[in-house]
Amino acid sequence: MKSVYAVVAVVALSTVSLLASISPASAQKSGFFHQEAEFASNSGNLAYLAGAIFVPVLTHENDGSSASIRAVDSLGTTLAITEILKDVSREKRPDSNSLDSFPSGHTSAAFSVATIESTFYPHQAPYWFAGATLIGASRLQLNRHHLQDVLAGAAIGFGTSKWEVSQRHGLILAPFISPTGSGLTVNFNL
Repeated sequence: MKSVYAVVAVVALSTVSLLASISPASAQKSGFFHQEAEFASNSGNLAYLAGAIFVPVLTHENDGSSASIRAVDSLGTTLAITEILKDVSREKRPDSNSLDSFPSGHTSAAFSVATIESTFYPHQAPYWFAGATLIGASRLQLNRHHLQDVLAGAAIGFGTSKWEVSQRHGLILAPFISPTGSGLTVNFNL
């Protein structure tokens, strides 16, 4: 099953590249897909990330809290890496003078949770990666990022989540992640 979501991730990245090649160099407010891109980049993005954190807890009794904690841990690590790279690279956004284009934070966050959720629920992989792809494509459609920003963001999100699940206790929230992955645990040594 691991190879299934790896294939889905490659297809998602290919789709982002294809959409970038056919999207206009600069989005017009009345352009085709503009409203959909606005939704995917704003409230749709927030709903997507919240869903990755809360849906496992609400729908899976035994492993839901572990998947949620892992998603939060991977998301936090991904966003930290993304922000450090933005500060170092200082690339201008295509639509402004803002120096925070590389890599795309929206895309890195979306691919981070897509990879985590696909690890815990492989049968849902196409849905998670489709959502992440739409979010990444929306950043291109809105002319907020260059193609390399979105591709790097996707790679960072995917790679960080793979690193997260390879660690017995996670990355940042290690005291709260049990080694068996069976849920939330807190250890206090008095």
